[in-house]
Amino acid sequence: MKIETRQEEIIRVAAKLFKEKGYSAVTMRDLAKAMGIKAASLYNHIKSKQDILKTIIISLAEEFTEGMLQIQASNENCIGKLNRIIELHVKISNQNIYGMASLNNDWMHLEEKLEYYQQLRDDYENDFRKILETGIASGEIINIKPEVMMFSILTTLRSLYLWIPKKEDINLDELSHSLSQILIKGINK
Repeated sequence: MKIETRQEEIIRVAAKLFKEKGYSAVTMRDLAKAMGIKAASLYNHIKSKQDILKTIIISLAEEFTEGMLQIQASNENCIGKLNRIIELHVKISNQNIYGMASLNNDWMHLEEKLEYYQQLRDDYENDFRKILETGIASGEIINIKPEVMMFSILTTLRSLYLWIPKKEDINLDELSHSLSQILIKGINK
């Protein structure tokens, strides 16, 4: 198991505080107190609270981007690609509960990396939409507005960080399969 660096610990603790209080409400003193150190000591490891937020959000957005690129490059059909997207969200959300809260709730506080983040998000959604459109064109997916399908699926997937921690003995493969059944195949008998 990899040993966590002090910088990684600061980012992890900050992400938890951001989820609990919101980015704007967390001060460097709050972070230092949560870590049991003096606020001045934080600056030996990080530049600013903004730098922490940027690290959290951009690393997750890039992880989603990389996952989508791999999914797009695969030879799977559209339903297979949608299943992989669900697996990607389950995996990343489970590994980064607190970071996902920042990604969803605090992205607008990014400063110099805001446009970069928005471009990553837009590209991800465009790739998702293309999968749906391709599936509709091939007859693999029903002909309903891709925007509505994408919104419905992504809204559920983007909120997993709220739901996963409430489940003590969660099986990620089972969760991915169940989500695929519901989000892709529906609940009709």
